Amino acid sequence: MRERRAERDRRRAREFEAFVAGAAGRLLHAATLLTGDPEAAEHLLTAALARTYAAWDRLNGEDPYDRTRQELAARFAHTARRHRHPCGGALDRLTPQERLVLVLRLYEGVAEEQAAAQLGLPAERVRAICLRSVATMRSRPAPPPRPEVATP
Repeated sequence: MRERRAERDRRRAREFEAFVAGAAGRLLHAATLLTGDPEAAEHLLTAALARTYAAWDRLNGEDPYDRTRQELAARFAHTARRHRHPCGGALDRLTPQERLVLVLRLYEGVAEEQAAAQLGLPAERVRAICLRSVATMRSRPAPPPRPEVATP
């Protein structure tokens, strides 16, 4: 009995490690876009992956990437007050909710209805937030020109 359980635990660990090896880079990038801080992004992703691992045996055919992305979004939304002060990222002009919607919709390609259900918002609200976020990003002034360096 113990041997069967030990083998099941080893198989579970191997499956999860393979999943993390394939998906961690993209998930970390999404977390970094959300937080604007690489260290906070690592903590956010670690917490989301821990929750996914805890539920690994109960996924029952559910995509682990989707599950981890949902955990990532939920944890970010829960801790959004920590991310109100921008850290110099590309999305620092946006509120945490706007960042979350923009990353889910445009970076992750989550359908509007699915993002709305995940965030507990009406689809029209998600659409409005996304449009406002894109408009804000487009209205960003161009960076000042870089000074020319004289070559000797």
